[in-house]
Amino acid sequence: MNTPILVSGISLSCLFLTSCDTPVGQGAAWGAATGAIIGGAATGHVRGASIGAAAGAAAGALTGAAIQQDQAARYGPPPPPGGYPYARWAGTPGLYDSPYTGRVYNLRGVPPGGLTRDVDTGRLFRKP
Repeated sequence: MNTPILVSGISLSCLFLTSCDTPVGQGAAWGAATGAIIGGAATGHVRGASIGAAAGAAAGALTGAAIQQDQAARYGPPPPPGGYPYARWAGTPGLYDSPYTGRVYNLRGVPPGGLTRDVDTGRLFRKP
């Protein structure tokens, strides 16, 4: 009787904690919630719910990564083989140096891993 309540609590907490703005984070959160529900319902035990949550989070993160790369392709050319470079912290909260030109950008509203376009070169880089 406690298992459905526990599984519901886990899945609701996952839904409330989906503050991730990137597709990878959202995919992992939805995968974890779905995996916890399925694992808990299939086994009736907390261990099954936690295993399902872990498997769902991994699958959701992979799906989210594919979606994120698709979205990035709409911004311009495909990323270089190593992926988009990361900006460097400029020493002030929210400010980062472009990896291409060194220009300082205010990235306070950009989620971690989000893409930003360098206005001087037109190339994309990620917020760490």
